[in-house]
Amino acid sequence: MGSIDDLELTSSSSNEVRTVVLVGRTGDGKSATGNTILGRKVFNSRASSSGVSITCELGTAELDNGQRVNVIDTPGLFDLSSGSDYVRKEIVKCIDLAKDGIHAVILVFSVRTRFTEEQETALRTLQSLFGSKIVDYMIVVFTGGDDLEESKESLGDYLGLEPPKALEEILDLCENRVVLFDNKTKDEGKRSGQVQELLYFVNIVLSRNGGRPYTDELFTELKKRAMELHKEQRKVDSLKEEYSKDAISEFEKQMQQTCDDQLKRITEMVESKLSEATMKLKQQLDEEQAARLKAEEKAMLAQTRSDEEISRLRENHEKAHEELHKKAEGRCAKLACAIL
Repeated sequence: MGSIDDLELTSSSSNEVRTVVLVGRTGDGKSATGNTILGRKVFNSRASSSGVSITCELGTAELDNGQRVNVIDTPGLFDLSSGSDYVRKEIVKCIDLAKDGIHAVILVFSVRTRFTEEQETALRTLQSLFGSKIVDYMIVVFTGGDDLEESKESLGDYLGLEPPKALEEILDLCENRVVLFDNKTKDEGKRSGQVQELLYFVNIVLSRNGGRPYTDELFTELKKRAMELHKEQRKVDSLKEEYSKDAISEFEKQMQQTCDDQLKRITEMVESKLSEATMKLKQQLDEEQAARLKAEEKAMLAQTRSDEEISRLRENHEKAHEELHKKAEGRCAKLACAIL
């Protein structure tokens, strides 16, 4: 990775807005990370009784170097305890907030908590939902930098302590685009340095993807819907001087119906993708479980064969020992007779 000067140069090389989406488990510091990036408190950890925050939110800021950033917080978006209806609506809202595409997906983990199977499953769902290409836009942020600093550990020290295989795979997929955040620091220089390092990776991601943010058919449909809605609204506004209130009201009803139909179509697309992702994930997990069981059966069979072989060798050893003992006794008897 380059020097701090390189980071500042790279991140300030373009005034185009960067849109990043924060994804992670509730409690690992997504909202705090978003606030650190924006340089002010925008996102609150407003958790419901189920532990899932209310909805996706967008925060925008212009950083000291002139870089404009959109940060989308996705509380509970991939929380497995959330109902499918909630997840579906949140995905639509997240994509709607990022109409022009996503420049980076920030996976937020905490050094204070262990990486779990739930997180691994959520990330697989993310890949299944948005396609394998989404991996090319991923960056990992570990929160809890203050804890490591207190224990005089670096992120390299932390990751060197035999992390779970699934986490290692994620880091490999992200090509080790990893940043450590201390969201509690009062040192503005330190905060700014963390953000610059993150933006350095965002720009690398963007460069490697040909300067294009991540989009798919869902983004296309939502953008099309927004443009049509804007067009219809302008049409209604232009008719206000020529038509009666009742006629205008009818136009607005038709416009709303068109909008609802489009949203329904988009929601159905998300529903289909979620169902497909769920089925694919279940199939993958079933295959992994079957492979695990097969490996366990092989191991048990090998162990049984090993035990049988050991038992056979032990029996042969005991027989050989008995034969030697008998032969020795026979020789001793013959020798005794010869002496007599």
